[in-house]
Amino acid sequence: MSLVELEINGSKVSQDVEERQLLVHFIRDDLNLTGTHVGCDTSQCGACVVHVDGKAVKSCSILAVQANNSKITTIEGLADGENLHPVQEAFRENHGLQCGFCTPGMIMAAVDIINRNSILDEKTVREELEGNLCRCTGYQNIVKSIIAASKKM
Repeated sequence: MSLVELEINGSKVSQDVEERQLLVHFIRDDLNLTGTHVGCDTSQCGACVVHVDGKAVKSCSILAVQANNSKITTIEGLADGENLHPVQEAFRENHGLQCGFCTPGMIMAAVDIINRNSILDEKTVREELEGNLCRCTGYQNIVKSIIAASKKM
């Protein structure tokens, strides 16, 4: 066991974890933050995207011990109380979700995409989303949502 100390959604956490435990399982199973989804456990789908020190990371691709001393934001920490984050609001307004399984990872990836790109067009958004899979949609409303959010941010 190893001690992991980190900040998640603004709260300090200190807990012993097995060295082989994935960050996604630490977040979901140990911290009960179930908005971060496990889709594939192979870093192919992007359902588990969280922000580690401000950057989008597939939480099934790193160990919890690797996140020691980091600041993590999950989908639960994105909104400001009852006020949705602009990306969450854009997904709601533009119907950027269907079943909702990929949505947390898509939104977390979208925030990172917007933060790294001052100007976004459809081609750029589609290229940036390549590591996030949605099995329900043709991505059109997801892309539309991200572009709309980028204009508000």
